[in-house]
Amino acid sequence: MPPLVRRYVKTAFVFLLLGLLMGAVLTVNQNLLGRTVPLLLIVAHVHALLVGFVLMLIIGVATWMFPRPAQGDARYRAGLAEGIYWILTLATALRFAAEILAAWQPGRGLRVLIAAGGLGQALAGFLFVYNMWVRVRAPSTLREP
Repeated sequence: MPPLVRRYVKTAFVFLLLGLLMGAVLTVNQNLLGRTVPLLLIVAHVHALLVGFVLMLIIGVATWMFPRPAQGDARYRAGLAEGIYWILTLATALRFAAEILAAWQPGRGLRVLIAAGGLGQALAGFLFVYNMWVRVRAPSTLREP
């Protein structure tokens, strides 16, 4: 497994643990302690699991499993794939942290950070599709079933 793919998978596992921990805290607070849970904490929990874990894992595995770029095809860029990892990781971490902080200390600055994180996640998704589009094809040698 290439280093970038391992990084995607391990980062996805970190977000899984963060999301599960957040979910445990939320359910104990709401169901055992009878406390109202701020909506932004639920949103942070969902983003950690869906974007941080599920999307990161899917992108990492797709990067590993899709056919390699055709010989001489310069449209797929490995450097861009690396950049996508950093954009998605930092944007998701920023959004997760800002949503948690904004749940307790609302303010325009934190809302701007949440929006920046969301826009970064969207940018990473669009760049991923752009970069991987040429790899969605039949492999150069077909394997027998």
